[in-house]
Amino acid sequence: MNGSNAGWKRTNDSMYASRPPRHHGSTWWSAFFRDLTHNRLRRGVFQDLEQLIMAIGEYIDGHNKNPKPFIWTAKANDILEKVTRAQTALNKR
Repeated sequence: MNGSNAGWKRTNDSMYASRPPRHHGSTWWSAFFRDLTHNRLRRGVFQDLEQLIMAIGEYIDGHNKNPKPFIWTAKANDILEKVTRAQTALNKR
């Protein structure tokens, strides 16, 4: 074992294929940065910061050519209940 993930085994991906990805409390930008990292940056090789900045800019330009609107799926009452719980928890500190 020579790495931090040496003993880690991947679960069967097919068990997750039937359900859509969930963004637990995260927002659209979390999904955007996840996709940016996965689709453009992770396997990229950048000689300097300027190349990295250019790669991010090119990804954003490509992403903006086919924009998809953010569709809010949470119900207003669920959001308000969550805010109330968070406020209660913060006030207990």
